[in-house]
Amino acid sequence: MMLAALSFFLLSFSCLPTVVTAQGPVDPQLIGTWTTKSKKVLTGRGFYDPETDRLKEPSRTGISYSFSDDGFYEEAYFRAIPDPAMPECPRGIMQFQHGTYRVEPNGSLILTPFSSDGRQLISNPCSSKGGARYYRYIQPELFQRYEVLIDPYHKIQRLNLFRFDGSPMHPMYLAVRPPQMLPTHTLNPTDSPDGAATATSTAAGERKVKAKRTQGPEETEREFNPISKSSFAKRMDYYHSRMDRLSSSDKLWWIGVIMTSVGGFALIYK
Repeated sequence: MMLAALSFFLLSFSCLPTVVTAQGPVDPQLIGTWTTKSKKVLTGRGFYDPETDRLKEPSRTGISYSFSDDGFYEEAYFRAIPDPAMPECPRGIMQFQHGTYRVEPNGSLILTPFSSDGRQLISNPCSSKGGARYYRYIQPELFQRYEVLIDPYHKIQRLNLFRFDGSPMHPMYLAVRPPQMLPTHTLNPTDSPDGAATATSTAAGERKVKAKRTQGPEETEREFNPISKSSFAKRMDYYHSRMDRLSSSDKLWWIGVIMTSVGGFALIYK
């Protein structure tokens, strides 16, 4: 009798998930907040404030995912996209989503976001339209598989996610457990179907916003302005204002330098 009970216990124990391809809807190994190498992007109120409906730009780009033990998730993205035609004008993209997740029997991971809470901010300081654009955003996600292991270099837990096509994402490392997340329910409910986002970013919730930039220890806000056609005139106004602040002797000295230069060119090309 005791032997039979022991055999049943061992059989039950062997059915528990011992690898990352969990057999149930929630895998205990996933629980926690994960972030990429920069460690500057973390889910929670530090990335998105639902009360002011505002995304807060971290000091460096990165990705963060959080998973709870009751089937909820949250994600934070901050990416820079270079423009080969204008290297000095990279675009910035911030994304926030949260919702529910489940682990399928085949080891795939499915994330289903709350339809009205996703946000996307796209900033392009050199755009002819100017400013930044803020959208409602919803994008369900399917990861073909995932794995949790001890990173051989950093000696901490690492999460590897593989997209639906099997391509790997940047590895993420365990930042905190239990996870750092916003409340696991709809934060910005809408009263009509029009308020829900489509499968990609939608202009239904679009508006022009101030884009946040971090400058050293201080955080300032400024409006992204496109390069203006009148920038040359503004530059000349700046030079004129500088000249107005010079003393009379300085002005005479500069006038002498300019006249000498003009005379030299006239002599050369005479």
